[in-house]
Amino acid sequence: MRALKTILIIFAALIGLWLLLSLFGPKVAHVERSITMKAAPEVIYEHMRFFKNMDEWGVWRKMDPNAKYELTGEDGTVGAKQSWDGEIVRQGSNTITALEPNKSMKTDLAFGDMMVSQVSMDLTSAGDSTRVDWILNGELPFIFRAAALFMGSGDVERAFETGLVNLKAICETKQGEADKVKAAIPAFTITTSEWPAKLFVGKRDVVNWADMKVFYGKNFSAGMAAVGKAGVQPSGARSAVYFEWNEKDMTADMIAGIPVPLEAKAKLKGLDVYETPASKALTIDYYGGYSGLMAPHTAMDEYIKANGIEHHSNVVEEYVSDPGSEPDSTKWLTRITYLVK
Repeated sequence: MRALKTILIIFAALIGLWLLLSLFGPKVAHVERSITMKAAPEVIYEHMRFFKNMDEWGVWRKMDPNAKYELTGEDGTVGAKQSWDGEIVRQGSNTITALEPNKSMKTDLAFGDMMVSQVSMDLTSAGDSTRVDWILNGELPFIFRAAALFMGSGDVERAFETGLVNLKAICETKQGEADKVKAAIPAFTITTSEWPAKLFVGKRDVVNWADMKVFYGKNFSAGMAAVGKAGVQPSGARSAVYFEWNEKDMTADMIAGIPVPLEAKAKLKGLDVYETPASKALTIDYYGGYSGLMAPHTAMDEYIKANGIEHHSNVVEEYVSDPGSEPDSTKWLTRITYLVK
């Protein structure tokens, strides 16, 4: 009986000591780690904002490979939430609360039901490099403050340090690959102009890349025949009008059309027609075979991104040269126009 009383006294004393220490323990958990990467902010941002990528460079998956994960919402967007449950990582979740493209990502990091921390990853460009600051702030529950006096935030600090080193390696590799592709792109002259509204005769369809040559031949011939039957003269070269270029599915949402005067619309009843909007436009005159068309499109994409320009509605390829009358493919002219704001 005396032994039990002694144990209870010791236990009560330990609880009292723990509560006393909690009074003096830190109220807030703060972890901050930084690293500089030789990579553009957009390269880093696109890799850090997706949970699927975070699993690649973070340490938690490797720490507890048998843990179960669940994703709700659309990965890489505000509201996306990844939850986990494991023997080592325990229960928790990470929810994206704010995104500023190429600048920052903010999340709420929850450890069970006891603590929620606010985490941010901020990007600061500095020449050809980018500084990444990974910061955690969270209010410690009273009962945990005593432990924080002795344990600190060592595990989280090490996780942040290792994660940033892993992210640096991945992003610098991706930047190197992108730089090689960019260096291989020929230089093109890009001109700015006003694009008037234009009318095209042609049926819109989603076409597999492998079927595009057949699609062009069939629709250009049908379009020319329909225009001629309606007594309308084309107002320019045969053209492809693109709405979407889907690299994942390898398809194009497009029209293989014949440009005609706007005032001819009344004569074209019963035909599929599309009117591109009046807009500002960026244009490249590309000379060469059709197999090389990806290079000017890539150059245009890089120009649009570098200058903060917003592309909208359509991309138009005008096939100014006629391969039937010009056998030298290096002399074929394709005028590529992007409609922009």
